[in-house]
Amino acid sequence: MSHSKRRQENEWKIRKQSPHPHGKIKAIAEYSDEYDAQHPDK
Repeated sequence: MSHSKRRQENEWKIRKQSPHPHGKIKAIAEYSDEYDAQHPDK
């Protein structure tokens, strides 16, 4: 097994262990609350 193959598999394992790298997906209710806070005139 070449070094790049091991590195590729290790990176894949790391990605699998952290499936939400940018945080969890927000619920629609959270988006609507944020929108209402930013646009109070509607």
